[in-house]
Amino acid sequence: MRLTTKGRFAVTAMIDLALRQGKGPVTLSAISERQEISLSYLEQLFGKLRRHQIVESVRGPGGGYNLARKAEDVTVADIIIAVDEPLDATQCGGKENCHSPDHEGGGRCMTHDLWSTLNAKMVEYLDSVSLKDLVDQQHAQQHAQQKKTLEQNVVVMHRSHLVA
Repeated sequence: MRLTTKGRFAVTAMIDLALRQGKGPVTLSAISERQEISLSYLEQLFGKLRRHQIVESVRGPGGGYNLARKAEDVTVADIIIAVDEPLDATQCGGKENCHSPDHEGGGRCMTHDLWSTLNAKMVEYLDSVSLKDLVDQQHAQQHAQQKKTLEQNVVVMHRSHLVA
């Protein structure tokens, strides 16, 4: 199983969008610029996210995208599934035909249950992480970075005393 750029870019773009909620619609061109993701690729992803009612579009001047529901009600699994990202570690896509029909011992491989269980655990985990969790994590990282920068910029000043 490997999460492709489609899933990673969709989650990244959704975090970017969620970070800016409450400030009006967010344009895909702004997300594209900030996250260095192709605008045409974002258009494809957001079309799918809109069809799954995760985002809503606002047309006209000042238009863009907003979350269609609260960030705490959107999970990473929702996002990945919406953009048609396969979450499957099995070789057979869960169809239990891992081997060719003429392979001795049937069509199911010996590790099928292992990979099926991994699939269930991945979906369970991704379904437990909300977009709000990721936004909160970003805010905490930004706060820590600002604090570190501030501490680096503190200049200690000493008053020189004149000896008479």
